[in-house]
Amino acid sequence: MTTRRISKIFKSRPTIEGAGVHLKRAFGYSQVPLFDPFLMLDDFHSSNPDEYLAGFPWHPHRGIETITYVLEGLVEHGDSMGNKGSIGAGDVQWMTAGSGIIHQEMPQVSPTGTMWGFQFWANLPASQKMMAPRYRDVKAADIPNVTLENGVTVRIIAGNVAGIQGPVGDIVSNRRCLISVCRPG
Repeated sequence: MTTRRISKIFKSRPTIEGAGVHLKRAFGYSQVPLFDPFLMLDDFHSSNPDEYLAGFPWHPHRGIETITYVLEGLVEHGDSMGNKGSIGAGDVQWMTAGSGIIHQEMPQVSPTGTMWGFQFWANLPASQKMMAPRYRDVKAADIPNVTLENGVTVRIIAGNVAGIQGPVGDIVSNRRCLISVCRPG
């Protein structure tokens, strides 16, 4: 395994998005060129339902993929293609906006009161920006874990790590691997 040095540290910025969701933006402003193809990374984490229940009512996306990973809580969603569902702890919502889609993501009151997760926006390659939109839920049970030689356990959402393939195998995952570090060994 190749070890890389940390070249720069960014401090996330508090912001309010959607209809009043309090979150922290790790990157998504002037830093975008540094993280290509990723455009934005938001961390939403609150134990105050007033800071997340307003959610993200109907809004459009085009030319990108949005990847939402829930650590705690429940988010209901729907889109203009008729897809509906909910994602909970360990689940992923992977939406390819392509030529355009309208959707909503509406957090629900968590049994613990805490909503926690993060969302990436990934730029589609120019040749695929006008592809047909699509959507999929990836349930926690379908995301493989692998423990690396250094004792770190990762969940593989997309791409391939140590010969284990994640359940999402297209577009962004062909260019970069998207994994979530679970815990050190």
